[in-house]
Amino acid sequence: MNICVIGTGYVGLVGSAVFAGWGNQVVGVDVDQAKLDMIQAGVMPIYEPGLPELVAQGIRRGNLRFTNSTAEGIKDAEVIFICVGTPQGAAGNADLSSVLQVARQIGQSLDHYAVVVTKSTVPVGTNQRVKEILQETTQQGVLFDVASCPEFLAQGTSVYDMDHPSRTVIGSDSPEAIELVAEVFKHLPAAIIRCGFAEAELIKYASNALLATKITFADSMASLCDLVGADVVLVMDAVGKDPRIGAMFLRAGLGWGGSCFPKDVEALAYLASQLSLPLPQLDGTRNTNRRVHKRFVHKISLYFDGKLDGKTFAVLGLAFKAGTDDTRESPAKKVIMRLRGAGARVRAYDPKATEKAILDLGTTSLEYCDNPYETMAGADALVILTDWPEFKGLDLSRVNSLLKNPVIFDGRNMLDPETVEREGFIYFAMGRPTNGQRIINGKDTTYVAKLTNGAGLNK
Repeated sequence: MNICVIGTGYVGLVGSAVFAGWGNQVVGVDVDQAKLDMIQAGVMPIYEPGLPELVAQGIRRGNLRFTNSTAEGIKDAEVIFICVGTPQGAAGNADLSSVLQVARQIGQSLDHYAVVVTKSTVPVGTNQRVKEILQETTQQGVLFDVASCPEFLAQGTSVYDMDHPSRTVIGSDSPEAIELVAEVFKHLPAAIIRCGFAEAELIKYASNALLATKITFADSMASLCDLVGADVVLVMDAVGKDPRIGAMFLRAGLGWGGSCFPKDVEALAYLASQLSLPLPQLDGTRNTNRRVHKRFVHKISLYFDGKLDGKTFAVLGLAFKAGTDDTRESPAKKVIMRLRGAGARVRAYDPKATEKAILDLGTTSLEYCDNPYETMAGADALVILTDWPEFKGLDLSRVNSLLKNPVIFDGRNMLDPETVEREGFIYFAMGRPTNGQRIINGKDTTYVAKLTNGAGLNK
């Protein structure tokens, strides 16, 4: 099948490469020629395991190419996927300007029947607007259909996820369009869910909101475990063994970030507010996620008696999660900003996200290092903020010899408390009964009040 993919971000570039890997003729479109030149040269604009090899394979085989011209990209396309960004607007709404602009460009150039598919995450009503724009701009006599096919990829595993989807959702007001789009995915074992525009648009938002809620619930249980001396890892492991609940997304940490959950949860809340529909559970999820990194910094502050000015912290992790170089809405960034705001200095290391973190955080009171141990020399404490697997294998004896104080604040529960404490560390985790947690509980008898209500943590 001839396919055009407009946009070469996480969804578009991965989609182009995977569609070509399935044997289709694919043209990727992006207005940024410099970006396309990088891709053609084998330099990916994003870090995604397996992506460089898959792009190179498609180019080498001749069934994957790129252009900065929408007209050229859609020339022979049977299916046109719109994969441009829908960032969060000022009011929490999804910014659809790029999607609608691309729809106009398609309409102005389309001269044959094709199905125009929004793969970008868009709110209810967007595909109808796309259809209206195409009706206004397409030359008389040219037929088309519109469909919605939301993506369910996770950064860090998106190539695998496209080859192994849990389901494929295709929504349209045209049964013929649904079946044509289904042809692209019919070789996959996952079920194809056929529905209308509104259902397809809502399925994506509802999925992400529920996953975000599961993460937030685990984080809330971690806060409770801190107060009662229970181990959240054991608690949530047992909870996740219930088949009605499932284990995924029940790992306590520093909350959720990245390019999808924050904007999608806000967009769903915005839609509900526009319809005057209260969604208190969603409000609770958003508010709890805003507080979790504040509580983590509050632990650090309590241990140092509120005196962070002049302290130096060795930070491991800048990306919002392991497996990606994406720092958008990263909890690590928020923790670092709070430490710097309290007068502390930070030395940070991330295996993939340093370049993007420099653009986001700059270099004021922040030094970027080439390896984990370089961050630690003379630092007052070690702070783990991203769950990169390599951080589990730290040489604790070497860490102890480098730090000024043998103190570790583990925001991702990466390390084993018994092992760390046996090596002579004061260890803090998220919802685990560690020696560090016992110290601050005993040091400050108002800790419960501060953690739940005080110190501006609920703002």
